[in-house]
Amino acid sequence: MTTSNPPYQNVLVIAASGKTGRRVAPLLEQRGVNVRRASRSSSVVFDWTDRETWSRALAGMDGAYVVYQPDLAFPRAVDDLREFTRIAKEQGVRKLVLLSGRGVREAQASEQVVADSGLDWTFVRAAWFNQNFSEGEFAQMTKSGVIALPMGDAVEPIVDVDDIAEVVAASLLRTDLNGEALNLSGPEALTHDQIASGLAKASGREIRYQPISLDAFRAGLAEARVPRDYIDLLAYLFELTVSGVNAEPTGDVERVLDKAPRSFGAFAARAAAEGALAAEEVSDG
Repeated sequence: MTTSNPPYQNVLVIAASGKTGRRVAPLLEQRGVNVRRASRSSSVVFDWTDRETWSRALAGMDGAYVVYQPDLAFPRAVDDLREFTRIAKEQGVRKLVLLSGRGVREAQASEQVVADSGLDWTFVRAAWFNQNFSEGEFAQMTKSGVIALPMGDAVEPIVDVDDIAEVVAASLLRTDLNGEALNLSGPEALTHDQIASGLAKASGREIRYQPISLDAFRAGLAEARVPRDYIDLLAYLFELTVSGVNAEPTGDVERVLDKAPRSFGAFAARAAAEGALAAEEVSDG
């Protein structure tokens, strides 16, 4: 149910400058929630590699939006979440909303830690983000005009970050979503060829999908000096997508928000209007 007064009046938003966090914070503030923004570089410091920062960030909070970095699939996530929930309870926190991955088995171990903590909780399991192509991991590929990924012809109902943020905010503004694991997706399953075509249509320039092998993708990241554990994570997530485990769209965005999820076409049109799909600038110097 929706309450006139926020059930969790003081909320910590972790990774508040990230793709979801910077959208969640203002949505909560608009509904009268006192938001504490935290990240590794903000005035309120929160760093998953420095447990000394956790207590200070959680002090005085009723709820928290938890974004684990680099990802819940990392081996250390379970131990970190176990300690985090202990500290959260110690500080009087009552509700955690955990950003998780749809269909990611390793993430479910971290979810179980939160579920067993005795705190109120909601899990927000998301598909790949639309915004990965405009402000995230694949944005540089979009700018270059070639989206080279080891996805083959697999389909994924990628989801808009604005929908994720609205669902997260709802989970902290309502009590009827406590104890729910929400699986979020966009309205349609798309191949990466269709994704590239949608970006090209919106931007008015050539953007194409180039399927590559997983080995080639790994080699490219290694050459760019990307850490090995992060390469392994991405490779695992690509393999998961290609397996088809998340190929079917879900109805949880519409169920929670009472409106259809944003389409990829609408996202691409908006991103193009904001200049986020513009071609890479080439220096002549």
